[in-house]
Amino acid sequence: MSDAPFANVAVLGTGLIGGSFALAVRRVFPHLPLVGWDRREILQRAHEREAITHSAASLLDAVRSADLIYVAMPIGATLDLLPELARHAPAGALVTDASSTKSAVYRAAAQHFHHGSIFIGGHPLAGRELGGIDHADAALFHGAKYALVGDSQSLAAARLESLVRAIGAEPAWIDAETHDWAVGIVSHLPQLAAVALANIVHDETDETGLPLSLAGTGLRDALRLAGSPYEIWRDVCLTNRDNLARSLDRLVQALEHLRATLTSRDLEPQFAVANQVYKSLREVD
Repeated sequence: MSDAPFANVAVLGTGLIGGSFALAVRRVFPHLPLVGWDRREILQRAHEREAITHSAASLLDAVRSADLIYVAMPIGATLDLLPELARHAPAGALVTDASSTKSAVYRAAAQHFHHGSIFIGGHPLAGRELGGIDHADAALFHGAKYALVGDSQSLAAARLESLVRAIGAEPAWIDAETHDWAVGIVSHLPQLAAVALANIVHDETDETGLPLSLAGTGLRDALRLAGSPYEIWRDVCLTNRDNLARSLDRLVQALEHLRATLTSRDLEPQFAVANQVYKSLREVD
């Protein structure tokens, strides 16, 4: 593709998500200037992987010429950065984020982005249990839903949607509250369930290594999310606490029902529903 919807891109945070976004953009638009802002050693690795064309020593240097500013930082750091971005982003520039929760970020952006630059929230529904620039992949977003929060009718929205499609993702406009409820069930709850299961396995494993030493690939597959670092999920839990609490309540209810029906054949409907949900997910792949 030759006509990029943006002329200069700044990626703030070049870890797994920011690095993958940069690699995807560079693959589709190889001549597009793309500046990265992060710790020096991470930027050096991003350069080596050709995810970025330039490094910025300061936030101001990173954003001064950008017409797209992509914030791929932890949610807390993103919230802290928004006021400064609103002050320093060029007039007409689009600022977007990749945070896993949207309500807190969108409320904060509404307080600061009144004129000049424009903010549209974003969340690529893609990731891996291992973070960092070394695990970044240009194909990470390919085929994935990409949630967008903001004015979907604006010119900036059309440009961002065009870029999202160009890197292989599928834009999905949604309001912030609905987004956080939905991902609380399909993303955040599975993460906490994996953490809980891993802790049970750990606590039940004795000095002989049992039962963990008898585990097969089923447990490994079930615990893939348990490899995610707490640093990523801390802010997710803090900013989506109410939705997560409701999701955990539903999980507890489901587990209590399973326990109550262990000695009967009443579990067949639950297995049928589970099989159907899994089949639906496989069809999406």
